[in-house]
Amino acid sequence: MKSRNIAYIPELDHLRLLAALLVFAYHFFHFYRGEWRSYPDLPFLGLIVEGHTGVGLFFVLSGFIFMTIALANSEIDYRSFMRNRLLRIAPLFLVVFVVAISIGRDRFVATDLLYLFVTNLGGAPTSWHFATGPAWSISVEFTFYLVFPFLAAATLKRGPLYLVKWLALLLIIKLAAYHATDNSRHMLYSTLVGRFDQFLIGMLAAIAYARFQTTIQRWGRPLLLLAAVVVLIGVGIQARWLSFLAPEPKQPLWVIWGTIEAGFWAVLVVAYLGARVPWPDFLHRAFCRGGEWSFSFYMWHALIIFAVHQSLGSIGGTGALALGMNGVMVLSVTLVFAWLSYNLIEAPFLDMRSRYGRPTAKDGL
Repeated sequence: MKSRNIAYIPELDHLRLLAALLVFAYHFFHFYRGEWRSYPDLPFLGLIVEGHTGVGLFFVLSGFIFMTIALANSEIDYRSFMRNRLLRIAPLFLVVFVVAISIGRDRFVATDLLYLFVTNLGGAPTSWHFATGPAWSISVEFTFYLVFPFLAAATLKRGPLYLVKWLALLLIIKLAAYHATDNSRHMLYSTLVGRFDQFLIGMLAAIAYARFQTTIQRWGRPLLLLAAVVVLIGVGIQARWLSFLAPEPKQPLWVIWGTIEAGFWAVLVVAYLGARVPWPDFLHRAFCRGGEWSFSFYMWHALIIFAVHQSLGSIGGTGALALGMNGVMVLSVTLVFAWLSYNLIEAPFLDMRSRYGRPTAKDGL
């Protein structure tokens, strides 16, 4: 996704696509298998059976991208920033919300409109059905937007230690929240209390990359290999011992798991940018295009999974080969739908965005 505030970084679109594909794999696997349960015996498939970790990657990328923009600009105009954020997410989000309240028309009441601001809490209409469920994360993301310009200004003035202190503060808050609620895992998974540190870690990763870019690029490929191994170990640990779908709603390690998850994704983001992987041109273009469509892909993928399954069932059964065949088919349909959604709903509003950062003197602008 090209920004009007910094030069285009195609690798970030690659990573957006990866995040969307992980969440797709998670929902597809569990929906088609018909078993929303943990798989502690399959830690080597952690990226699939716990593919919701893609949401954590999305949040880290948000922190990384916006802090990268803040580092390149001496000032962020708050009004222009929020206008751009609304143009970016509101049109598609409102369409999905209308779909959600239409699906649940018989239980809708006027006060449900307030859930436009908090899709991650209570009985939001978007959570009434699997088809529109992914919209829960938009409220978490948008709340970060509301405070980011202030966080960035304070960080630029006080240094990255300011963000580290925030992480320490959040750890205490999460510990208290863990003890205060019975379903602490779901609270930590789906609220700003449990997710805010992931944005902050993304911001710290952007600062680290800006400061040590030359060294990171020199060691980029070995670092990327190490980061990939760390990610696989991390999601494997979650699949084995900390599954979101485990029957125990209260797991102490979930107090720090979101921070750990964000940490390994931040390392991967930095390493991937530094590695400058020489993908064949056709793959590079495909990854960039997929990243461009990733918001539409993310918002609609559950609806497509549900619609295709209801229309065709699981073709060939639920064996590994049939599951793979169905996966390719549903993925193809989702990509086509995401392309259509992007061009019809997102693109016209994206063209209305303006620059919100005032460039530093060294940019020569």
